[in-house]
Amino acid sequence: MKITFLGATKTVTGSNFLVEGAGKRFLIDCGLHQGRMEEELLNDKPFEYDVNSIDFMLLTHAHIDHSGRIPKLYKDGYRNPIYATKATCDLCEIMLPDSGHIQETENEIKNKKRKRAGVRQLLEPLYTARDAIDCMEVFKGVNYDEIIDITPEIQVRFNDAGHMLGSSIIEVWVTENGKQEKIVFSGDLGNNDIPLLASPTMISSADYLIMESTYGSRIHLRNDDKASLFLNIVSETIQNGGTVVIPSFAVGRTQEILYELNKIKDQHKDDEEFQKKFETLMNIPVYVDSPLAVSATEVFKKNMDLFDDEIKEFISRGDNPLEFNGLHFTRSVEESKALNESDEPCIIISASGMCDVGRIKHHLKHNIWNPLSTILFVGYQAPGTLGRRIVDGQEKVKILGEEFAVKARVEYIEGFSGHADQNGLISFVASFNSKMPKHIFLVHGEEDSQEVLKDKLIEETGVDVTIPSYGEEYTLDDNLEMNVKYVNPVKKEIDRIDLINKMQALENELEEMKHTLKENIRIQSSSDDDLAKLNNRVVDLRKQIVEIMNKGEN
Repeated sequence: MKITFLGATKTVTGSNFLVEGAGKRFLIDCGLHQGRMEEELLNDKPFEYDVNSIDFMLLTHAHIDHSGRIPKLYKDGYRNPIYATKATCDLCEIMLPDSGHIQETENEIKNKKRKRAGVRQLLEPLYTARDAIDCMEVFKGVNYDEIIDITPEIQVRFNDAGHMLGSSIIEVWVTENGKQEKIVFSGDLGNNDIPLLASPTMISSADYLIMESTYGSRIHLRNDDKASLFLNIVSETIQNGGTVVIPSFAVGRTQEILYELNKIKDQHKDDEEFQKKFETLMNIPVYVDSPLAVSATEVFKKNMDLFDDEIKEFISRGDNPLEFNGLHFTRSVEESKALNESDEPCIIISASGMCDVGRIKHHLKHNIWNPLSTILFVGYQAPGTLGRRIVDGQEKVKILGEEFAVKARVEYIEGFSGHADQNGLISFVASFNSKMPKHIFLVHGEEDSQEVLKDKLIEETGVDVTIPSYGEEYTLDDNLEMNVKYVNPVKKEIDRIDLINKMQALENELEEMKHTLKENIRIQSSSDDDLAKLNNRVVDLRKQIVEIMNKGEN
């Protein structure tokens, strides 16, 4: 048996693993690459494998960094089954066409710019909403906990991963040459205390484990701490007359936040200060500004049987945890725009969670400069995304082509993340009490975090741990031979990407100098010495631009 790592290697997006065994080739996940330019460029590259040679695919869950290139796979000719839980199929039915719509919209914007520049060759979207709708024909819904015979030699079982509705840990048994071995793919593992969802299933045995490592070096806040922190941040912002903008993934975090808002009323009933803050919270409108979130919430309602016992008790009392007074869903663009035309203090929950696409950009544009408002992050922010730049404290950011000073309060409640922290990941490995894996591969994490988790796992379990790179193929036997089967196709573009980044830095500096000079002219504050220094700096920048252009031509 062999496994080749073609995504989520030393990064958190683009999950895609190719497994070969028992005469079959199959994929685990096929996600979009997001974040840094060198990662997003991978989306446009051809698949490393012939899509017609893939016999089937197993999908861990519906998040776009795991499912987002399935329509491209279908567009390229793939027609074999994709196995996923029924809830994952339901969610993909709304999430993938939404992703296709985004691909088309962004492509249209790029082509308008190309037309204005006189460029004749227009670009094609990665895939369309129609491609995404059509690809659903190959999805096959399965239940949790059932062992499925894919072939006489390959069996699989989907187990609840507790990360989002329908998310799975997948066990795969492969028999070849008279020997059966078991490989486990963790998918994205949830926290033990994620609202709405059950805790991740503990797996008792494996020969090999491919495990996510998003928070391999971090420990989350406890549930009661994050609820109180959330209430404090919101109530302080509202009392100041500001707006709380929550960039949230439309599927998963949004529903959990809605649940927390509904549930929090039952906590601290005897705490007068707490109740005052809660009353402030309940007297303001909460807007979920995402058509996708509206549809996703309906999917959650349809799959209430997957929720944990506490939620089922709420439902039996007639208290739907996804509904409360003051909650409003906005569907149309007009409704979305109206939110930013009002001075009314409110909470706006809007996708995307990393702020790179969607309506959230417009809400940031209208609030990020306002010291009365708060931008509250509740999910992981990948390197290179607008969300990550804001969380990391960047003083100025560009949104929809316009530069804004970040004056709003910026908060990040890590405990709302759908990913297990270091303790959760180590506990998951410790659960293999019947047969500990011979080897663990860490994927879906930044390299620094992975290195910390690797050392911790080796120290506590004694199991060998590998952090694979893109294109590495491993033969799963006692020798664990590694072969660099594919070279990252973007690697040869790194120098050009570096030049683009340098040009962007120069562009930002020139823009800043231009604004400074305009202000100085307006208030007549520039001395001759200041102007001379500014002119010298412009000359230096011009030289740098010429050097960059010469390197680009070479």
